[in-house]
Amino acid sequence: ADGTVEVPPEAEADRIGWYEKGVTPGETGPAVLIGHFDTARGPAVLKDVVKARVGDEITVTRADGTDAVFRVRELEQVDKKTFPTAKVYGDTARPELRLITCGGELTGGHRPDNIILYADLVAARAA
Repeated sequence: ADGTVEVPPEAEADRIGWYEKGVTPGETGPAVLIGHFDTARGPAVLKDVVKARVGDEITVTRADGTDAVFRVRELEQVDKKTFPTAKVYGDTARPELRLITCGGELTGGHRPDNIILYADLVAARAA
C-alpha cells in the first residue's frame, strides 16, 4: 500500500517476484526481479546469485513466451540501510535487469545486506 516493494512470501521461496510498477524484462528501463536467497527451510530461488560472474548470461522467459537474454555487468553487495534506490530503479536508456536478494552473514535470523545483480539485454528470442 505504501509503494514499498515486497519479497514473495516465505512459503513461495521458489518463486521470483517482479516489481510491477516497473517495466517487464526486455522493455526499455530497469526490470527488477526479487527473490529469497534462503529461508529457515533451506536454499531458495536466488541461492546461486552469488555464483554469477560479470559476463554470464541470464535468460528470462516472458509471459508471451519469448526469451530476454541479459549479460551480467555488475554485482554489488550493500547494507540494506544504504540501498542504492536510484541506481536500481532509476530510468535507463536501454533494457536492463536487476536481480535482488539478501546477503551477508545471518544476524538474528536475518541477512543484513542485499546482493544486487545488474545486467544488460543482449538478445530477444522467440520461444
